Formats: sequence, C-alpha cells, structure tokens
Amino acid sequence: MTTRKPRAIARGFTLIEVLVAIGIVALIALLIYSAFAGMSRSRNNMLAVSERYQAGRAAMQRIARELSGAYMSGHKNFMRLQNQPQTGMVGKKGRPDSIDFTSFSHQRLQENRHESDQVELGYYGSRNRETGNLNLVRRAARTIDSDMTRGGVVETMVEDVDDFELRYLDPITNEWQDSWDSTQSAAQFARLPSQIWVTLVLANGPGGQQIRFEEKVAMRMMLPLTFATD
Repeated sequence: MTTRKPRAIARGFTLIEVLVAIGIVALIALLIYSAFAGMSRSRNNMLAVSERYQAGRAAMQRIARELSGAYMSGHKNFMRLQNQPQTGMVGKKGRPDSIDFTSFSHQRLQENRHESDQVELGYYGSRNRETGNLNLVRRAARTIDSDMTRGGVVETMVEDVDDFELRYLDPITNEWQDSWDSTQSAAQFARLPSQIWVTLVLANGPGGQQIRFEEKVAMRMMLPLTFATD
C-alpha cells in the first residue's frame, strides 16, 4: 500500500501582520521626511542669514564710498542772494541717526546724459507701513539746490534694521561728536569731520540674533573747495 503525502496548505499574511508592516513603512517614511524637512529648513535659514550679511555688507560699502566723497563748496554767487546751492553735511542724532550731505559720488549710467558727479544724499530710517519694521533708506538728488536735506528719489537700502548710528571725529578737538552741522555758525560751520564712525545693526541674524557692522570712514575733503578763486 502506498501512502499519500499531505498537500502543503498555502498560508498568507494575516490582517494584523499587514497592519504592522504598513505601520513600519509609514514610520520609516515619516522619519525620512522629517530628516529632509529639517535639512531644508536649515538650508533656508542659512540662505536667509547669508542674504542678510550680503545686504548689510553692500549697504556699508555704498555708505562708506559715498561718505568718503563728501565735500563743501566755498564758492558764492554774490549776484544771486537767494536760492544758492547749499553744500556740506548735516548729521542728526536720533533713533536711528540721520545724515544729509553733498558728495562727488554720482555715477552716470547713460551716455551723453547732462549729469555731473555731484549729488545730494541722505540716509535715515523709515518705518514699513505694513510690517512696522524699520528700514534704512537712501535719498539721492542729482541737482544741488538750496536745501540739501530734501528732494530726490528715495530707495530702501536694507530692511529690518535695529539701529543706524553715526559719530563724527572733530579734527580740531580730536573728539567724537554725536551730531554734525556744517551749515550753522554755532556748530561746525564750513568744515567736515575727519572721520565718520558708521554702525549698522540688522535684525534676524543667526539664531535670531543681531548682525552688527562697523566701519570708520576717512573724509578726503574736510575744508571748502575754493580752487577757482584767487
């Protein structure tokens, strides 16, 4: 007599095993997603901080270049008693500070344009109406008029500024001053400082900390220009 071997019974996965496998796969996918999301956030934060540093450095370089070209003119048109062009520097203490001056720093971008290298400039703080954050703005007027503290085109230099501070080194006393006014006889009439200490503090740096920039800018022309007089 021959005996038959029992046929193997095909066995599948139970519902519990399937649910456990799905749970493990979902957990692994969640861990992978969390790792990539964390890397993406870190990368975006690094890019944002890098952009803040670049914006601050670019602003400081432009401010230093334009301040170093500041000048005063000693020429007066005695046939024209009113509305004479005003040159010099007016720096006011505030939160933040502000400065208005004339400078040999205008760059002519179009050929055959009737423009000189002289320009009225101003730097001051302005609040963003939507966010309330403080921005550092630049005012530029290509025509030197009788009021060097107004007029021209205003543009934002850098956003979200915590502080903008200016100090002026008086070449006579060799002391740092908090303000400067070359237009008033009771202040620093008809002269410019020998150096300007510029401090720019930006918000939203690494870990939410501040980003601080400082530079001392030497003035090239401290006395009024009178090269065309006898």
